[in-house]
Amino acid sequence: MITFRLTFAATALALACGTAIAQDYSAGLLKIEQPWTRATPAGAKVAGGYVAVTNTGAAPDRLLGGSSEIAGKVEIHEMSMNNGVMTMRGLPEGVELKPGAKTELKPGGYHIMFMDLKRQLKEGEKVKGTLTFEKAGPVPVEFSVQSVGARAPAEAHKH
Repeated sequence: MITFRLTFAATALALACGTAIAQDYSAGLLKIEQPWTRATPAGAKVAGGYVAVTNTGAAPDRLLGGSSEIAGKVEIHEMSMNNGVMTMRGLPEGVELKPGAKTELKPGGYHIMFMDLKRQLKEGEKVKGTLTFEKAGPVPVEFSVQSVGARAPAEAHKH
């Protein structure tokens, strides 16, 4: 009976603390790791998306943008510091994925911009999307929604 209670308690705790876990995908010679985004306040019109893409091939590719069930538009943007001021700009040409290299889209740098949000994003859910690559084409993925202040997907915090 004690074993049952401990097992039940451990299972209940794991389910109660569950955060959406990002997963990995592949498309040809591209390895797409842990797509994630952050929860948004009600009424928000934009959200950032983050992912790491490793190009294991010998030729470059480009992440051009994408689409999602949650946004009217999905673009690639870049945050950078200019004369002490953080600025953001759209990258209509996307971001280059150099051969043999890992490109990280993360807070404060390159990122996916979900624009014209159709609804609030809530921590723990997953949202469907498609990343569009110049050579690899469209790749369906799911973005795990992390907490509002997350700096990395949940897996990055595991020891």
